[in-house]
Amino acid sequence: MSRTARSERPPLDPQMRRNRNVAIVCAVTFFGMVGAAFAAVPIYRAFCQVTGYGGAVRRAEAAPDKLSDQKLTVGFDTNVRGLPWDFSAEQRAQTLRIGETKLAFFKVTNHADHPITARAVFNVSPDQAGTYFRKLQCFCFSDQTVGAGQTVEMPVLYFVDPKFADDINTKGVTDVTLSYTFYPAVDAKPAPVTAR
Repeated sequence: MSRTARSERPPLDPQMRRNRNVAIVCAVTFFGMVGAAFAAVPIYRAFCQVTGYGGAVRRAEAAPDKLSDQKLTVGFDTNVRGLPWDFSAEQRAQTLRIGETKLAFFKVTNHADHPITARAVFNVSPDQAGTYFRKLQCFCFSDQTVGAGQTVEMPVLYFVDPKFADDINTKGVTDVTLSYTFYPAVDAKPAPVTAR
């Protein structure tokens, strides 16, 4: 076939051109939505950690210098999903002054015959309180591995930001709940099963 014969292809008719453009737009939209779905979870988690939205707790570097005279009761809720663990708070609640640093202890017992790695996710209710709840130290900042039959005590060092007392959305709030749920760690390798 000569060059002139190749260049003399008939142009696409307008209907075929529109169909091709619609197919391209659909494909780009599909792949864009799939990409957005994968990016949504880490972006939402980062947003919640920064803003305290949805009861997410922010990590703090230092405790505040100012204390309020207003008192608050922090209750503790513990849950386990998909693990042979007992998980409990060693205290049901703590009363503190807003801005005061408190230390709470939690206990986990692994009833499996092999070590298990898990991660605790957390939130605060009511949601408005999550903006002001800060942790200096927490077992929830990283995966936790508990040996077979082992019981481990885990501390949480926290405070409620003094700005809590001045926020119109938290006026009248006297009780806050810090809730933890342990899930199997996503990155953890399954422990080998030993024959008996």
